[in-house]
Amino acid sequence: MQSVGITGTGSYLPENILTNADLEKIVDTKDDWIASRTGIKERHIAPKEMPVSELCYQAGLRALEDARVAPEEVDLIIVATMTPDYAFPATACLVADRLGAKKAAAFDLEAACTGFIFAIATASQFVATGMYKTVLVIGGETMSKILNWEDRSTCILFGDGAGAAVLQAVQKGFGFLSFELGSDGSGGKLLSQPAGGSKCPASLETVEKNLHTLQMEGREVYKFAVRIMGDVSVKVLEKAGLRKEDVDLFVPHQANTRIIDAAVKRLGISPDKVVINLDKYGNMSAAAIPVALDEAVKAGRLAEGDTIVMVGFGAGLTWGACVLKWTKVGLKA
Repeated sequence: MQSVGITGTGSYLPENILTNADLEKIVDTKDDWIASRTGIKERHIAPKEMPVSELCYQAGLRALEDARVAPEEVDLIIVATMTPDYAFPATACLVADRLGAKKAAAFDLEAACTGFIFAIATASQFVATGMYKTVLVIGGETMSKILNWEDRSTCILFGDGAGAAVLQAVQKGFGFLSFELGSDGSGGKLLSQPAGGSKCPASLETVEKNLHTLQMEGREVYKFAVRIMGDVSVKVLEKAGLRKEDVDLFVPHQANTRIIDAAVKRLGISPDKVVINLDKYGNMSAAAIPVALDEAVKAGRLAEGDTIVMVGFGAGLTWGACVLKWTKVGLKA
């Protein structure tokens, strides 16, 4: 089995910024309340006419440029999203066409906020077995399009964006060292978009009842997240044969600062090793982790051989984590 790593990253955020002060004019909430409870100060919002495929295309293009890979060299594109352009065709197919990745297979993967972790775990297997040489993984969301902007418990939390990574073979001992994935469907109703699928098809009634918008039992999701983020981080490190002291950078899902703080405390790592950007972007679901990773790379927070832990949780309920020994040097074919 070939070692697999990330040889390029990229991200894209829509230009429009919605601050907490702006939200005060839309819904009954306060800037101080949002910031103190969540850590969020602002978020980026895509224009109504901009689909998630556009965000994914821009992030994917930047990742390919960073990896110095031409679109024609890409063998597979996986898009992790729960806000696709359409139920079908897959957003990944649309992105492949925009990029000019003419020989690439393409499909979408849906694991909500854990989507990027599930997608890189899936993509790495294609490279490890030698089936493909280059896989582009994109996590992208337009969460603003599925929010009820009259529900102050949810509309304050989310933002739009996309992040991408190029996966290729790397030198033995580098790249992904372990993955840990999980799910518990009994908690599916805690975070969902009830209407629009085969169980509850679209109708006038579903629209009037706002069933096409995100529904969340926040307290239960919070309790689940606080527990699972720390637990899965510990497990994935054990699987890699590493200790918490070996972690150089911790890239958690960006949902709530209190959830991140609980995971950091459970791991016992220094706060200066943690990537936090939700104050600027809010919860971008599947885009959160790859955008945070790309920003860390661009800021020079990663050096050759550094050990990274990426961890997420989301609807499903789902959770996942990975350990990565950093290098951007891919093996030449």
